[in-house]
Amino acid sequence: MKISDILSPENVLSNIECNSKKAAIELLAKNLADSNNGISQVEIIDCLTAREKLGSTGLGNGIAIPHGRLKYCKETIASFIQLNNGVDYEAVDNIPVDLIFALIVPEESTDEHLHILSILAKTLSNPKTISKLRKSKNSAEIFTHLTNSQ
Repeated sequence: MKISDILSPENVLSNIECNSKKAAIELLAKNLADSNNGISQVEIIDCLTAREKLGSTGLGNGIAIPHGRLKYCKETIASFIQLNNGVDYEAVDNIPVDLIFALIVPEESTDEHLHILSILAKTLSNPKTISKLRKSKNSAEIFTHLTNSQ
């Protein structure tokens, strides 16, 4: 599986003003709900928030990968946002998060979920990729960097 299999250009947002982890999750959920198969924004928010209650998905270095499995989700969906300023995401290193990749998978997709998280963690731990994502001026550039970094 590749990032391009789960992320579409419409689900990449750049230069976003956001002031909190909660607002970022709401924005990601709205983006996913607006472009996908009948899943509501509230369902996605609840799914991502429930996972965050288990422990922050802020990986460090300004990166977060909120994720979850959702009962009525038919296929894996993803959204990415680049924030203008980092937000407190309760990350392991306490560095504000400015790059967030959200992932929702069908409830029964445990192996796929773990495989995708592994790909994302590898991609988003590459310093060159991170630098390119932060310097990107628009969503198209971000999409290209995310999908060509594998």
